[in-house]
Amino acid sequence: MNNYLETEIKLLVDDLNIVHQRLIAVGARLIKPRVFERNIRYENADNTMTKQHKLIRLRVDDRVRLTYKEPAPQRDEVTTTRLELEVTVDDFDTMDLILRKMGYHPYLIYEKFRTTYELYKAEIVLDELPYGSFVEVEGEPQIIQQVIDTLQLNKARRFKTNYVTLFERVKQYLALDCQDLLFANFEGVQVPLSAFDPPDGDIF
Repeated sequence: MNNYLETEIKLLVDDLNIVHQRLIAVGARLIKPRVFERNIRYENADNTMTKQHKLIRLRVDDRVRLTYKEPAPQRDEVTTTRLELEVTVDDFDTMDLILRKMGYHPYLIYEKFRTTYELYKAEIVLDELPYGSFVEVEGEPQIIQQVIDTLQLNKARRFKTNYVTLFERVKQYLALDCQDLLFANFEGVQVPLSAFDPPDGDIF
């Protein structure tokens, strides 16, 4: 079961090009070049998946993947650990129809560009989202910190939460009237750092 656990952290950065250059300089391996992703999150009829911090998602880039996530015992106070089950599927439309027949419906669409590296047996992804640029590091907690040190990202703001939750914070802060996290919805929109602050003041 441990093979299905993911431990990660997100870091908000100003310039992904600088991070890219540092990764190359320290010998990180490029796993997957920059690719556009379109993600569709699904909800059940009672809309309880999100409240229970569970996720069913179809992701489309150069392939189609079905992903399920749910909370797992946390390993420390800095990173987030979740159960993640993922399979590749051949046909998006058919998988979407299967989910609908099972009682799920599309809840939210979000877009991003992603570049994937490997360093110290950790996966490092450079994510370009409509509201900002992030580095996501996945691996053992001590390796995650080693990567952060190596890439000189100790001063970067850290987040344990997911991109959809950050989207909800940004929407509320800026009073945005949009359902989906799309690049088109953020054209001309400036997102200040304070927009990522949660209502309760927790920095994560």
